[in-house]
Order: sequence, then C-alpha cells, then structure tokens
Amino acid sequence: MADRRNGELAPPTESTVRGEDWYGRELSGDQYTRVEFLDVDMSEITTRNTVFTECAFRNVSFAQAVHTGAGFLNCTFTACRFFETEFTSCKLTGSMFDRCTFTLLKATGGDWSFVGLPGADLRGTTFSELRMREIDLTFARCQKAAFRGVDLSGAWLSKADFTEADLRGSDITALDPLTTTITRAIIDPDQAIVLATALGVRVLPA
Repeated sequence: MADRRNGELAPPTESTVRGEDWYGRELSGDQYTRVEFLDVDMSEITTRNTVFTECAFRNVSFAQAVHTGAGFLNCTFTACRFFETEFTSCKLTGSMFDRCTFTLLKATGGDWSFVGLPGADLRGTTFSELRMREIDLTFARCQKAAFRGVDLSGAWLSKADFTEADLRGSDITALDPLTTTITRAIIDPDQAIVLATALGVRVLPA
C-alpha cells in the first residue's frame, strides 16, 4: 500500500517481531534493518546509538521511551503511541507517521528532515534545536506546540494550525500566512519581517 509521502511505497520488511514485551529494555548500539515490529510494547525502552533502518512499527507503544543518538531511518510508524517520549540528538530522516499519537512528545537536537507528519496531532509537543527541512506538516495540528530554533526550510505547512505555538528562532521562510494558521503564535522580530515579506508588505524605518 502506498502509505508514504508522494505515494512512495514503504520498504518491504524481511522479518517480524510480533506481540513481544520489550518494556523497559535497554538497547545500545543495536542494528535493525527491514524489521516489522507489530503489537510490540516498547514502553519505557531506552535506546542509545541504536539504528533502525527501513523498519515498520505498527501498533507499537513508545510511552515514556528515551532515545539518545538513535536513528530511525526511512521507517514507517502506523498507529503508534508516543506518550512523553523523548528523542535527543536522533535522526529520523525519511520516516513516515500515520495515525500516531504524540502526547507531550519532546525532541531536542538531531535531524527530522524529509519526515512525513501530515495531519498529525502535535498539540503541546516540543521540538527544539533540530533540523526539519522539507518535513510534511500539511494539515498538522500544532496548537500550543513549541518549535524553538528549528530549521523548517522547505517544509510543507499548508493548512497546518500553529495557533499559540512558540516559533521563536525557527526558519519559517516556507510558511505562507495565507494558507497556514498562526493566530497568537509567538515569533521574534526577524520572523515578523519574514511574515511581512510573505504578505507583500515592506518594512521600513519610521
């Protein structure tokens, strides 16, 4: 099934981990390639420098999991739960999320470029000091979320809702205020100039 952005098919998996309890497991330096994780409990798991490449996660719980220096490269997440999950200096490039929940998720540092989060409910999540170049946030609900110091250059933001979101320090050159909701969003002076320019307004000294 074409469940990835632009209709690209998810990479085929070659093995399956089904219904296992990985609660509280610690992974360090492990490598997983083209593995399907189905109905697996990864709550409170800790990963450090562990890399998942072209894996599929379906109905997996990552509740209160802590990932540090981990890689989820070109992976697919379907109906997964990310409650209070923390990502620090992680690389998720090319991964796709579908029908996942992200309650209080926090990501600091790392690279989330080319990630697909169309229609995702990211309300109250926190992203700081990381790359999100060309990320797909079309129709995403980002109310009261924090995107601080985030590189959103080339991002797909049409119909996304950033009401009351904190965008300070982020690259928002891809944001079109006519197609993206930014009511009461918090921005800095430089960003105000970017938005004014997008609206065709010239900012001149008084």
